[in-house]
Amino acid sequence: MVCDLVVVGLGYVGLPLARTAGAAGLTVTGLDVSRQVVAGLNAGRSHVRDITDREVRGMLAAGFTATTDPAVLAAAETVAICVPTALGPDRTPDLGPLLRAAGTVAARLRPGTLVVVESTSYPGTTSEVVRPVLERTGMTAGTDFYLAYSPERIDPGNRQFGIANTPKVVSGHTPLCAKRCAAFYEHFVTTVVVARGTREAEMAKLLENTYRNVNIALVNEFAMYCHQLGVDVWDMLRCAATKPFGFQPFRPGAGVGGHCIPVDPVYLLHQAGATGFTFRTVAAAQQVNREMPAHVARRVTALLGEAGRGIRGAEVLLLGVSYKPDVADLRESPATAVARCLTALGATVRFHDPCVDRFEVDGTALRRADHPYTAATYADITVLLQDHRAYDLGRLCRSAGLLFDTTGRAEGERAVRL
Repeated sequence: MVCDLVVVGLGYVGLPLARTAGAAGLTVTGLDVSRQVVAGLNAGRSHVRDITDREVRGMLAAGFTATTDPAVLAAAETVAICVPTALGPDRTPDLGPLLRAAGTVAARLRPGTLVVVESTSYPGTTSEVVRPVLERTGMTAGTDFYLAYSPERIDPGNRQFGIANTPKVVSGHTPLCAKRCAAFYEHFVTTVVVARGTREAEMAKLLENTYRNVNIALVNEFAMYCHQLGVDVWDMLRCAATKPFGFQPFRPGAGVGGHCIPVDPVYLLHQAGATGFTFRTVAAAQQVNREMPAHVARRVTALLGEAGRGIRGAEVLLLGVSYKPDVADLRESPATAVARCLTALGATVRFHDPCVDRFEVDGTALRRADHPYTAATYADITVLLQDHRAYDLGRLCRSAGLLFDTTGRAEGERAVRL
């Protein structure tokens, strides 16, 4: 039986794609290497916070199924590769999952199939890395099968924009590949934007997140300098944001996290370095953002000192350890580096997060506080890293003896803002 779409990789990107395509009437099968993920989905349980168990049950009722058996690829009209492209232990691009996924697809590839890469990577990945793997079959991209690249634009926790109403950039190895890719996404995406080629689409994705990374670094550096001068960085930002043209506000914080913003610039820098090009602005931004957790630890140490308490042996409570508000995603969360810095200084670090039950730093699980306001009462200092909606900031300010707010949201005599 022919399947309209097989999604390879059922994580933060693949599962929302499967849900959206299925809701549009396409027959969808999900393929993942994790037996736990597959078993949970087939039992109606979601492992992705933005998709509820109820929605997964609706997907199943509409015909969706998840499997670890790559044999399903042989019946696919379209295959979307949505595996992670993260960083290896040496903090360089790791294309291992993408290469393995491409090899799995190649082993079952049939003529006429559309293969779309959604995983983020540097320009040339689709044509120079994925295509050779698929063409080991003896078939040729653009002639025997269609090869395309369409960067994912998933924003976890975003209630306004999802796959259907976010413009979708598509591209192809050939113009015909691009046309076939555009026709596929037009089934369930309102606006489809066709790039000149796969390299342009790949570079566009890197630009989107590098743009954010650089601008966050700019306001982070402003925050450090404003503290040195005694300037309220949050009031400065409020005033600057009133300009109706030529300025887009970004907010400082303890660092940058998530799968995209701190990772994508590394892919860009890696490829640029290989060609002899130096992205000085991007490299500088990476350095600034990497310094923010240590800056937070220094501010915590100074605040404790002003209160007559040393950092060694102090109990520090971290509130909100995920990388952004109202999500459970810990990938590249700056909270990890903050906790590492504080622990190295001799502090005892605990945490609370309404979305996260377990938080490890270098293989050691930190103790989780059951009640954030009670824990804040007894902690020597509380550090607000993410302002989850579940937190009552007014109550937190009243409960905490000393509160350091890296989000700029808390107000009160006991709250000190970044």
